[in-house]
Amino acid sequence: MAKNEQQDESREFNFTAQDFAKIRKLIYQHAGISLSEAKSDMVYSRIGRRLRSLGYHSFKEYLDYLESENDADEWEAFTNALTTNLTSFFREEHHFPILAEHLVTLKKPIRIWCSAASTGEEPYTIAMTACEAFGTMSPPVEIIATDIDTNVLATASRGVYPYERVSKLSDARRKHFFQKGSGAHEGSVRVRNELKSLITFHQLNLLEESWPLKESFDVIFCRNVMIYFDKPTQSKILSRFVPLMKPHALLFAGHSENFLYVSDAFHLRGKTVYDLSDGKNVKRAGSLSKESVL
Repeated sequence: MAKNEQQDESREFNFTAQDFAKIRKLIYQHAGISLSEAKSDMVYSRIGRRLRSLGYHSFKEYLDYLESENDADEWEAFTNALTTNLTSFFREEHHFPILAEHLVTLKKPIRIWCSAASTGEEPYTIAMTACEAFGTMSPPVEIIATDIDTNVLATASRGVYPYERVSKLSDARRKHFFQKGSGAHEGSVRVRNELKSLITFHQLNLLEESWPLKESFDVIFCRNVMIYFDKPTQSKILSRFVPLMKPHALLFAGHSENFLYVSDAFHLRGKTVYDLSDGKNVKRAGSLSKESVL
């Protein structure tokens, strides 16, 4: 047996270098995610759960099924398994005073796209910021929150979290924006309905040929997403953001992301906050879907 085919006998499933290479290829083709060679153990653990759930005995058996059958549900489960969803309320907190200042200068109503909603903490933070900026639980904002992972979107839509998730928020924010669970729900909190009403959750793969977005946005959040894509994929996605941004729009990136090395369409306005290099001359709506719904 070749060195790259040697198996860890302590592992439950047969998992070769070829299996890992195929998984890297499939997730890149399907979701644009570039898995590094260091992610082998993570892949084994997460996809191993799929094998266990479906009754497969090897990765080869599972991957052969995935490639040969047009099983949309299993492709979704495969993608969900390999998607990382690290998030928290008011993560990278320096962005939200900038957002608040921007919102109050805009023509109403205001449209915001959170393109990697994960389990909902980011879009709910955006909504809380809007409520505080306008001093009302019904600010003039519409938030579209999307993610490729349907499991995390289900969590986001429910808006129910363990109390620990909000423990670092101020008492005022917890009381204003959340309801504390009691009885069978003790130890959890639920996002207030007024906050939930500001957000619409939808599944969306950023690699799809067309995005179901019907109007341009005043703000786009795309934080800690591009780090999973290679440079050509990053460039493609950023180019598709441009016609979806109003001339004054802001694009928020993650703390380790630098879009200036990928696209010349953006100007760095602040710490990982961008606006369009020349908003007045940007062509609008060039990549909107003919079947737009959002």
